[in-house]
Amino acid sequence: MTDQTDRASTLVTDLSFDDALAELQKTVAELEAGGQALERSIALYERGVALHERCAALLADAELKVQQLVARAGGALEAMDVRPEDARESE
Repeated sequence: MTDQTDRASTLVTDLSFDDALAELQKTVAELEAGGQALERSIALYERGVALHERCAALLADAELKVQQLVARAGGALEAMDVRPEDARESE
């Protein structure tokens, strides 16, 4: 069984965030490279959409958990506009 077949047979709902994101990146790269048959491109696109939805759902769950933890700790939630480069500078 090839790596592509292994990936395609794995249920998206069984993937961790990191695994789903890694597969999504590979799927996008394969689509961008082109050269696939139409049926393969459609299958890749469908898998990519499912992977994107899985990542979004896992991120939403994580955000909710963090909000609940902050609320339990008695802290008030405050939206902050933080850019990745700002976070790196403060480390």
